[in-house]
Amino acid sequence: MDIRAIIAPTIQDREALDEFAEVLTDRAPEIERDVARLRKNRTDREIIAALFRAVHNIKGDASLCKFDLGIAIAHPIETMMARFREGEIPFSEPLAEMILLAVDRLELATNALLANKSLDNLQLDILIQGLDALAQESTEQIDAACADLIEAVTGFPPVIPDISSRPPRSGTPNPEQKAASSDLQFFRSLALQFESRSPLFKGRTMRILRLALETNKAGTTPVDPTQLEAAVYLHDLGMMLLPESIWLKVGKMSPDDKLSLKNHPGFAAGILERIPYWTAAAEMVAQHHEMPDGGGYPRGLHHAEICTGAKILAIVDAFEAVMLKHIHRGKNRSVLRAIAEINACDNQFSPEWIVPFNAVIRKTIEN
Repeated sequence: MDIRAIIAPTIQDREALDEFAEVLTDRAPEIERDVARLRKNRTDREIIAALFRAVHNIKGDASLCKFDLGIAIAHPIETMMARFREGEIPFSEPLAEMILLAVDRLELATNALLANKSLDNLQLDILIQGLDALAQESTEQIDAACADLIEAVTGFPPVIPDISSRPPRSGTPNPEQKAASSDLQFFRSLALQFESRSPLFKGRTMRILRLALETNKAGTTPVDPTQLEAAVYLHDLGMMLLPESIWLKVGKMSPDDKLSLKNHPGFAAGILERIPYWTAAAEMVAQHHEMPDGGGYPRGLHHAEICTGAKILAIVDAFEAVMLKHIHRGKNRSVLRAIAEINACDNQFSPEWIVPFNAVIRKTIEN
């Protein structure tokens, strides 16, 4: 097997890869739901058959589209599922998490190829060689081998506790912060109103706030915490001015939906700009979907043009969005897979803030 040709493929047929990506968008949620069901009932033959079939179909789709990377990832998973189906190995938490992580990586790689982006951060060589070894691993060692491979690919252990949704502790406010406290209470009430629009949003405001403040504290150039707190509360307020059919949509957005969505940072930033004292927060809100390479929105700013608070907010907001994606699919909030995806796509974010963010997650693990 030529591992380099697999992990850095040349796209011979873009139309075929597009077709595979569309099918994978449908198949991946099926796998996630089946894994969630199997975790609850590990002897259900119908679920076992459905999961095996879903993985087999991904391999078949990849073969039809001549996409060797898809085959290389799906084939060893299919082998492990066959061994489980025959009672040779157990269906354990490490195995379940490994399967889901591998499918996540296949999605990220496919999307990156279609967007002409690098696959270097995905650790695909480690993943593929590790999956091949796992498929032949002994019953006694397979759980430990899964855990080792997860950590080798993601840089994190396979079990990470949930991020707390309790309000973080506040420091002693200075006179300016005291004067702004009534504004912050109002901003928080608006955030909680937004949060109430979906039961899946429960606790998101405080999780994002906690991560943003702790990442800011862990960094070398801290942002004014009061301004950052205001930005956290209002960064998605503009969503409420768009049709709910757009921002509560599950699945792929249409080009028109994406165009409408790009307006939401400007709505909230416009409100903050008109309130005395909150200019810095307004800038963070306006820029939190910008990317260092200029590929973000609404203005296509580059790294040096994006304010520090927006760089922090971009990471923690994306982290929460990835966890929400997993809830939509399998009713399972995976902190591990969310942090793994953020690190795999770290070229979307300012690299100087990925390290402090990872430090915050590691501190969560230790505590």
